Amino acid sequence: MKVIATPAHAAHAPSGELEGGRFVPAYEVPARVDLILGALEAHSFAAPEAPSAFGEAPLLKVHGAAYLRFLEDAFPAWRAKFGDDHPSAFPSTLLGRHLRAMKPRDIDALLGYYTFDIATPLHAGTYGAARAAADSALTAARHLHEGAPAAFALCRPPGHHAAQDLYGGYCYLNNTAIAAQWLTDQGRRVAILDIDGHHGNGTQTIFYERADVLTVSLHGDPRDTYPFFLGYADETGAGAGEGFNLNPPLATGSRLDAYREALNAAIARIEAFGPDTLVVALGVDTFAEDPISPLALIEADYPRLGAEISRLKRPTLFVMEGGYALHAVGNLTANVLLGFSQASS
Repeated sequence: MKVIATPAHAAHAPSGELEGGRFVPAYEVPARVDLILGALEAHSFAAPEAPSAFGEAPLLKVHGAAYLRFLEDAFPAWRAKFGDDHPSAFPSTLLGRHLRAMKPRDIDALLGYYTFDIATPLHAGTYGAARAAADSALTAARHLHEGAPAAFALCRPPGHHAAQDLYGGYCYLNNTAIAAQWLTDQGRRVAILDIDGHHGNGTQTIFYERADVLTVSLHGDPRDTYPFFLGYADETGAGAGEGFNLNPPLATGSRLDAYREALNAAIARIEAFGPDTLVVALGVDTFAEDPISPLALIEADYPRLGAEISRLKRPTLFVMEGGYALHAVGNLTANVLLGFSQASS
């Protein structure tokens, strides 16, 4: 299995401290990548390759140009307004109900215009790290298109919560969607299976009115679980995309039996769609000991998940999403990939 990773991710290093003295722990930290790479090396995976630079063109198939310029320019504008005493850019106001969706000029307001939460900071290195993550997903996708049976893009920051012009959930560019769109542009028929513990709201939004890409997300019930406002079972697509989005939300605290039932339904829907390529948004924050997990899987479950996914017998791209139990994230990730590889051989 090809593995794509880059040290450029480390330029994005959230501290966890929000403005106004409020403190929220930073779960999405650079150590995640080092721990996963260490576990992959211990299990004799191929040494990671550096990503190629794909430029902005593939990003613009998913994200708007104005949004990319915002991500690139936001932190310099924040620093110009607030100075060096504010190392993390967070909004003070969010665009909410009963407010006009007018794009402002002020950087503090622009942050609230382009995000949907207050836990996703921008730093000096955020945009560069996000671009490198997207390049990692694209490089892995190219390996698949050139004949590799499987590839793993160790993306950080993650991406599945980012929509066309909206960031949040620790996500800025939607690496999974960017890779899926690139593969579609090469003539592939793509299904996306998101196994992160939280709904892939950004990915759903990007493809919601399209029939050429199937999106499936297994996640904790959004009545209880972030991102709360998308991910319900009645969201099945719209317009041409009606019937091409599947959400089987899982009850909070679900264990393997319930998860496998939902996964089997997802696999059946993917088979019916008939893709020639599978993109898996690989989050391991389904783990019972993860600090923000809505589910209760145990470590022994993860090879079984990989083996179940291998039943689809398609070239498969794994794109790293969440997983924040630092004592386990490496082994959990490696075990999904091992289970998949061993069942595929």
